[in-house]
Amino acid sequence: MSDVRHVLVLPDRDTAEELAEALPARFGISEEPQLVRDALAGEDDAEDAQWLVVLADAEDALDPAELDAFAAEFEGWREDP
Repeated sequence: MSDVRHVLVLPDRDTAEELAEALPARFGISEEPQLVRDALAGEDDAEDAQWLVVLADAEDALDPAELDAFAAEFEGWREDP
């Protein structure tokens, strides 16, 4: 078992929540993803924050390219480790 995690970067909280809700149907994951606010350097306004969706992938079963394409559907991307 590995400790692989994928980080998807989204433009806002609503989009991150929408993507997180769609993940189980698209990828068959059972563990709930973690949503994290990522404030941009020097920005105090929550409107200027990106949101991260962190997925645990203990079995290393998720294809990074597919996750990147999925995030792109929500105007986001997968961050390389």
